[in-house]
Amino acid sequence: MLKVFVLFVMTQKSLFVSVFAPCSSPPSRVCTALLIASEAVTALNQRGVIQQSGATLELVASDVLDHYRTYSLLERLLHNPPKLAEQLAFQIEPQTRRLLIEKYYEFDDAVIRELLGKKLSSRHRKDLDEVSEKTCVLLKSCRRQFDNVKRVFKVVEDMQGSVVQNIKTNFLLPEELARRYGAVVFIACIKFETGKKKLQYLTFPDFYHCAQSIMASWTYVDKGVPEYDDKELDREFLLDLRELRILLEKEKEHKHLVCQKLKPQLLERSYQELDANFRSYTRALVGLACNLHRSRELRSLFLELVERCLEPWRQVSWSHTDLRNFLACYFQCALEMDVLREADLKSSWERYLTVVTSCLLRMYHT
Repeated sequence: MLKVFVLFVMTQKSLFVSVFAPCSSPPSRVCTALLIASEAVTALNQRGVIQQSGATLELVASDVLDHYRTYSLLERLLHNPPKLAEQLAFQIEPQTRRLLIEKYYEFDDAVIRELLGKKLSSRHRKDLDEVSEKTCVLLKSCRRQFDNVKRVFKVVEDMQGSVVQNIKTNFLLPEELARRYGAVVFIACIKFETGKKKLQYLTFPDFYHCAQSIMASWTYVDKGVPEYDDKELDREFLLDLRELRILLEKEKEHKHLVCQKLKPQLLERSYQELDANFRSYTRALVGLACNLHRSRELRSLFLELVERCLEPWRQVSWSHTDLRNFLACYFQCALEMDVLREADLKSSWERYLTVVTSCLLRMYHT
């Protein structure tokens, strides 16, 4: 069955509808652009924009088509924003140029959440119709977002230094948007598991928050050295975390301090539950720390936090406040124990549990 493309074509006197046989299969870029322009005009007409502005349909169609022609020329430059800033063919004010770049590289949280943990390959690009249907975002937009993430990742993945600063330099993105891309790049570089069924309730903002916390405390924090790279975790720190196993040997002392401080803040039922299950909680938190130097356990960090920590707390109906109080007390009481008097061990505990606390509180949806 022949397909037809209906588009608005401006003449000097009137607007008429032209019917074309297929340009090719798939349609050529020009033919597709004209079709999209006609859809835009139809959408504007349906929204009443044309009536509100008082402009004729012919004028609106002409203006829209001009914008699409300009966009088709600009898009190649938007793939490399510094070139857009350097080019002389288009007279674009700096403020307008910044807006163009920002809007082109903006992304939907729901779409990026579907892309997390997946290889940015052509095979997955072909599956974007499923992402579009699930997120209710147009397929064209899903493809643009996929291509943008892939482009940013390929440019900065092997660069040393701050990933956010590298993104800002190479793509001229504003700070917050660069941070969002930086989190996506970081999660991809570490290969964190994000696609398991038990993790589906977590949103992109949840992973963004956790990635920011990890990047700030667990990566190479000495920005003065040439090899500084906040896409890589501090391996020495991860190895040092094995020494925290000593807390398990002092479990009774730790439990006594925690329960003593928390008793005035908890209901009797919650206190009894904490007293009965403290061992399993501390073994989950300390055990996770001791195994993070292994790549497999590191990649499964979020899944481990859900299965070993969050699910048990949900089962006993802890409130968000209960969890916050417990983690704060658990953290502080350990610092008061003699086993953590050594400066290096104390530092490792602080770096570890500060991040884990931040992640757990964010991931604990009640």
